[in-house]
Amino acid sequence: MCFYSAPKMLAQSRRMLLLSVSIIVFSATQSFAQKQDSRVHFTVSMEHPSTHYFHVEVNCSGFQGDSISFKMPAWAPGYYWIMNYSKNVINFKAADESGKQLACDKTGKNEWRVIKKTNVTVNISYDVYANVQSVADPFLDDSHAYIATGGILIYPKGQLKHDSYITIKPFSKWASVSTGLEPVKEQPFTYHANDFDELFDCPFYIGNQEILSFEVKGIRHEVAFENPANFETGKLLSDLKKMVEAASHVIGDIPYKHYSFLIMGDGRGGLEHRNSTAVFSSNNFYGQSDPESYKRWLGFLTHEYFHLYNIKSIRPIALGPFDYDKENLTHMLWVSEGFTVYYEYIILNRAGLMSKEDAYKAIQGNIKNYENVPGHLFQSATEASYDTWIQFFARGDNAANTMISYYDKGSALGALLDIAIRHETNNKRSLDDVMRTLYNTYYKQKKRGFTDDEFRKACELTAGKALPEIFSYASTTKDIDYKKYFGWAGLGIDTAARPLGSLSTGATMQLKNNQLVITAVEWNSPAWNAGLSSNDIVLKAAGVLIGKPADLEAVLKGKKAGDMLELIVSRRNKEMTFSVPLREKTERSFEISEIPQADPHWAGWLR
Repeated sequence: MCFYSAPKMLAQSRRMLLLSVSIIVFSATQSFAQKQDSRVHFTVSMEHPSTHYFHVEVNCSGFQGDSISFKMPAWAPGYYWIMNYSKNVINFKAADESGKQLACDKTGKNEWRVIKKTNVTVNISYDVYANVQSVADPFLDDSHAYIATGGILIYPKGQLKHDSYITIKPFSKWASVSTGLEPVKEQPFTYHANDFDELFDCPFYIGNQEILSFEVKGIRHEVAFENPANFETGKLLSDLKKMVEAASHVIGDIPYKHYSFLIMGDGRGGLEHRNSTAVFSSNNFYGQSDPESYKRWLGFLTHEYFHLYNIKSIRPIALGPFDYDKENLTHMLWVSEGFTVYYEYIILNRAGLMSKEDAYKAIQGNIKNYENVPGHLFQSATEASYDTWIQFFARGDNAANTMISYYDKGSALGALLDIAIRHETNNKRSLDDVMRTLYNTYYKQKKRGFTDDEFRKACELTAGKALPEIFSYASTTKDIDYKKYFGWAGLGIDTAARPLGSLSTGATMQLKNNQLVITAVEWNSPAWNAGLSSNDIVLKAAGVLIGKPADLEAVLKGKKAGDMLELIVSRRNKEMTFSVPLREKTERSFEISEIPQADPHWAGWLR
C-alpha cells in the first residue's frame, strides 16, 4: 500500500479531476456528434391493405461500430399489458447503400442485430401484420389504416433520445393522414419526432376521414372522423372546444402546438397521447340522439384529453422514461387513472355540459361499482394499480371476488380528497391546486415524475395538514366514512344495504350454446358455500328442466328467501345435486343528494 503526502494527494486529485472533466466533455461531444451526424428515417407503405400488411423501410446512416441492434417495444404506454408486437414481424432484412445484403439475426424476442462496417448506411426492411382493431394495435384493411407506432416501428438499441423522421405512403385510394407529430415542410406526409418516446406516443390515422377543427387560445385542434355521419359535428366541435377550455384552465397551461382527436368507427377503447387521442366510436353506443349516451361519450373524450396532463405530464416516476421491454409497475394508477375519471365530471360540469346532479350520479356509480363486489374486501386501490399488468386484461371467473377497479375507487378517492382539501382551507384551495403544483414542480421544473411520498406531501401541503385517513383508504381495504366527507360538502349519501325485490343464490349464469352455464360464484354466497362452481351447467331446478334464464326465473317466482333450491348440474359430464338456500338480493345504492338547509363551510364544489 502506498501513502501520499497531502500536497501530492491534492495535485493528483486535480490531475484526476481535469482528466475526468476532459473524458466527460469528450464523451458528451462524441454522443452529441453521433446524434447530429446519424439519421433514422422510416417509410411506411400499405400497397395491398386487404392483406393487412404494412411494409416498413428504415434508413439508418452515420452510426458507428461494426454492428447495430434494433428493438421493437413490447407494450404501449397507457395500455398496461405486454403486447409482444414483434410477433407480427416477418421478412426482416438488412442491406447497405449499394443493396448488398448484411448479416442480421434475432437476438431477443424483440431485438435484431445487424452486422455492418463503420459508417455504412443500413437499410432495414420488414413487414408487419396488422389485423386487430384496438387503440394499442396497428390495423390495416381496405377501409383505413391505424398505426400504433410502437407496434410497427423499431429503434436503435440504447438510442431512445435520438430523433427520427417518418414518411407515410398512403394506399392509392386514400388522401388523408392525421397525427399529432409535427409535419416536415415541403415534404408530403413526412413528420419529425424529437425522440422515440415522442414517436411511440403519436399514432397515425390514414384514410379518407373528414377533418374538422377548432381553436383554443390560437392553438389548432383537429378532429378526424372516420364516420362523420354518426355525429352532429357542429355540436360536437362546440362541446369539445368548451371541454378543452375547461380542462386546460384546471392546469393553466396548454403544453402542445396542436392537438388531434382521432375518432374511428367500431373497435375497442381509447388511448391518450401527449398531443392526440385515439378512440373508437360505435354509433350504437355514442349516438347524439341519446342524451345520456352522448354525455358518456363526451366523458370518454374528456378522460383521454385530460390524460395529457394527468399521466403524460403529471405522472408517477415509474411511468416515464419508459422501459419498453417490460412492465413499468406503479402503485399510483388510482391517481393517474382514477383522478382522471373524477376530472371528467368536474371538467364537463365547469364547461356547462354536465349538471351537478349528473356529476353526483356519476360519482355514485363509481362507488357502487367497487363497494358492491367482494373484491373490495381483499384488494386496495394501490394493489389494484400495481397488479393491473397481470390482472386487468386477464380477468377470470373469480375476478369480482378478488379485484376492484382503480378507475372506480380512484375516482371516489379523488372526490373525497378534493372535499377534504376544500374543507380544511375553507374552499380557498382544492385538488386543482395539487394538480397545478405537481405539473409545475415535477413536469415543468424538475422534468420528471413524482414519487408516492412526493404526491402525498403535495396533497398535505395544499390542505395545510396531514391526511392519513384518505391515504389509508387508498392503501387498505378499511371501510370509508363517506358520510363524513360528503357531509362537509352539504351532501348526504345512502350507504344502507336495501332489498332489490328478487332472489338469488349468488351464482351468475349465462346462456351458452343453448345451455345455462354458471360463469361466476360470489364469494361467501349460498352458491359458494353449497359447492357450486363456474362452468357448471344447470340441468334442473326444483325438478324443472332448465334450458334458458327464463326457465329458472319461473321457478324462483314461487319461492321466498330462506327456501332451499335443489339444483342438478353437469360438471365434467357428471351429474351432481346441490341444495342451495335462496337469499334476497340487496345492494347499497350510495345515492348522493343535497341536504336541505345544509350549511357547509364552503360552497362551489360543483356548479
